Amino acid sequence: MAPDAGVTGRYLVLLCKDTPQDGLRKLSEATGVSISSAASAGRQGRSGPPGPQCAIVFDRIGVALVHCAPDSPGLQAMQSLQDGTAILAIEPERTVHAIAMTPSAGIDETTATWGVQAVGAQLSAQAGEGVRLAVLDTGIDAGHPDFAERVITSRSFIDGQDTHDGNGHGTHCAGIACGPANPGAAPRYGIAGAAQLFVGKVLGDEGQGGDGGVLEGIDWAIENRCDIVSMSLGSSLAAGQPYSRVFEEVARRALEAGTVIIAAAGNDSRRPEHIAPVSHPANCPSIVAVGAVDRRLDIAPFSSGGLVPEGGKVDIAAPGVDILSAWPGPQRYDTLSGTSMATPFVAGVAALYAGGPGRPRGAALLERLRAGAKHLDLPERDVGAGLVQAP
Repeated sequence: MAPDAGVTGRYLVLLCKDTPQDGLRKLSEATGVSISSAASAGRQGRSGPPGPQCAIVFDRIGVALVHCAPDSPGLQAMQSLQDGTAILAIEPERTVHAIAMTPSAGIDETTATWGVQAVGAQLSAQAGEGVRLAVLDTGIDAGHPDFAERVITSRSFIDGQDTHDGNGHGTHCAGIACGPANPGAAPRYGIAGAAQLFVGKVLGDEGQGGDGGVLEGIDWAIENRCDIVSMSLGSSLAAGQPYSRVFEEVARRALEAGTVIIAAAGNDSRRPEHIAPVSHPANCPSIVAVGAVDRRLDIAPFSSGGLVPEGGKVDIAAPGVDILSAWPGPQRYDTLSGTSMATPFVAGVAALYAGGPGRPRGAALLERLRAGAKHLDLPERDVGAGLVQAP
């Protein structure tokens, strides 16, 4: 179980949701690690266990993040713990990154960005009132004029960093999902301006983090009864590489709790010569994987495709090329491209549905999203159900 490139050296342990204490007891006895709960520890600004032989448990999703020294007997003992009863899966913790690219060209938009218009948000009677939407990313510039009067619940899961966005990616994504309908100095760029915004900093200011921080962010979002989790992050996969059993089970548990997880499909394609598979963790069947289209509604050349029949599908598409949104000051606004930008469009539209008639949650909300999508004359491999549309 020695770590490979792209992993952190820590491990994810998926516990049986009915008997988590049995799994924790086996883990402690076999490895000698000390175990603590992320909730009871009240951790702030951490992305992993605090010591060399420790495990942090994310109670609501039933996952433990374990750190054993590379030469520890406990690390070898972990290999025998996956029994399918108390412990369902053990996986290396991957490194995940913000999934965005530099813009290819500026776009002249007046009252609303092309992306807002493409999904029809400017015509919707809904604004996301009463909906809780979590953006797990690099944080947010809470002092941005478009967010200064907004009540934002935030928490950092990165060691030594508060929730301020020293990168820009998180502010940009939060702006697309929940930016105001009438920003002060820009055309409308946000979708669900009335949604209650939760920001979890799971990527550091350099744009990188680990699976453990992402899972703790999901755990926190469920604890706060968030209806939607938007994750513009991921790590590349080789062709045919399977999805994470840990993240898939966590996504299922989230759906049961009424929380939909939406993630970026990835930017690894170089079309038409090369189409890359959907990234981790968006390749999990119970996570909504979002592909990107340009203003002509053609598939973006970088957008990853659904190449794996069992998992790894693209579920839906959204605008992801030359997208204007908020940016930390003093710049205030910037234009980026990527499936990172497409993802919060879907999350914002999901919030519009969740705040509308019937107030759907969980699987019912997923069905509304898919049923409302606009058909595109493109392969389902690339855009899934089609272009996401506001109610």
